[in-house]
Amino acid sequence: MAANPYQKYKQTSITSASREQILLMLYEGAIKFTKLSIAAAEQKKIAERGQNLMRAYDIIMELQVSLDHKVGGEVAKQLDQLYTFVLDQYTKMNISGDIEAAKAALKVIENLYEGWKVAVEKYKKEIDEKGGTA
Repeated sequence: MAANPYQKYKQTSITSASREQILLMLYEGAIKFTKLSIAAAEQKKIAERGQNLMRAYDIIMELQVSLDHKVGGEVAKQLDQLYTFVLDQYTKMNISGDIEAAKAALKVIENLYEGWKVAVEKYKKEIDEKGGTA
C-alpha cells in the first residue's frame, strides 16, 4: 500500500532536517505525547494514556542516551539529571496515574524546548551572518 502524501512529506522533512531541527522535533514529539497522555488520563483511558506516555518516554530516553558528556561537560550532566527527573515522573504517572507527575515532566520539557529553540535560532542567525549554512 502506498504512503499518503502527508506521510511522504513528513518522512522527507525528517530525513532532510538538520541536527538542530531534529532535536526540536524530538522535543515537540515529547510535548505532544505527554499532553495526549494527560488528556487520556483525565478521560480515564488507561491504555491510551500508557501508549502516549511510552512514546514520550522513548523520546526522552533517546535524548538522554545521545548526550555526549565529554563534549557537553556540565551542561550534559544537568540535562542528564533533568531527563532522569522527567523519566521518573513518567514512571510515576504510568504506575499510579498521577497526572501531576506528567504535568511536572511537561513543564520541564517545555522549558528545555524553549531554551533549545532560542539557541537554535541564535545559531542559525550567526551562521547566516557569516554567509554559511546551518
